[in-house]
Amino acid sequence: MIERKIVAQKLKEKEIETFVFSFLGRESCSRIKMQRTPLGEKITIYTSRPGLIVGRKGGNIKKITETLKTRFNMENPQLEVAEVENPNLDAASISRALINSLQRFGAKRFKALAYRALENTMKAGAKGIEVVIGGRGVPGERAKTWRFTAGYLKKSGDISENFMDRSYEACNLRSGTIGIKVSILHPDVVLPDDITQYKPTTDIQTEKQEPVEKDLEVKEKTEILEEKKEEKPKKKKITKRKVNPKSEDGNNKKE
Repeated sequence: MIERKIVAQKLKEKEIETFVFSFLGRESCSRIKMQRTPLGEKITIYTSRPGLIVGRKGGNIKKITETLKTRFNMENPQLEVAEVENPNLDAASISRALINSLQRFGAKRFKALAYRALENTMKAGAKGIEVVIGGRGVPGERAKTWRFTAGYLKKSGDISENFMDRSYEACNLRSGTIGIKVSILHPDVVLPDDITQYKPTTDIQTEKQEPVEKDLEVKEKTEILEEKKEEKPKKKKITKRKVNPKSEDGNNKKE
C-alpha cells in the first residue's frame, strides 16, 4: 500500500511538471521543485528570466494556481519563482540552449556548439562538464554517440549521485531525434580528495621581518659614516729633513 501511494505521488508530480512546462514554455523554465508544507504544497520554478514567468501583474502565476486547484485537486498551492544567477552553470539551461541552436543551425554544427558550451561553462567556474550527443539525427550513416568533456568529473559515489547537476533532453529534427545529456560539477562542491595548503600566519611573518629591518638600518648608518669619512680632506704629513752638522749649507755633499 505504501509503495502504491509513493508511485501515485511521483506520477502526480510528473504530470504537474509537464503541465507547468507546457504552459510557460520549456525554454524559459530550468527545473521545478515540489515540497510539502503544513500550509500546502510549495512549487518552486527555477528560471533565468523570472519576468517572463511571472507575467504582467502576476497573471501567469494566477492562472497556474487556478488550474492546479481544479485539475489536480490541490487545496492551497503556493508558487514561487527563483532566479538562476548563472545559466552557464545550470545543466537544464545548457541543454535547452543546445536544442535551440540545433533547431536553428542544423545538426551539422553540433561539434562547434558542444565545444562552445564547454568553454562557457568552464569560464563560469565549474570544476567539470560533460556533454553527450547521440541519436539518429547526428550526421552519419549510422547512429553515433559523441562525448565532449572538460575539467574534472565524478562518475560514481555519493558526489555523483547527489551533487552532480544532470539534464536529459531530446531534440526532434528532420534528420531524426538527437538526445542530449549534460552533467556539471559545480564549483561549490567539496571533494573528499581535495588537498589544501596552509600558509603561515601574519604574526610569524612580522617576527621574521623585524630583525631584517634592523639589519638594514645598521647597514645604512655604516654607509653614511663611511661616506662622511671619505669627504674629509686628508692631512699631509710634514717630514723634517735631517741636516749634517759638517756641512755649512746644510747639504750633505760627498767629496
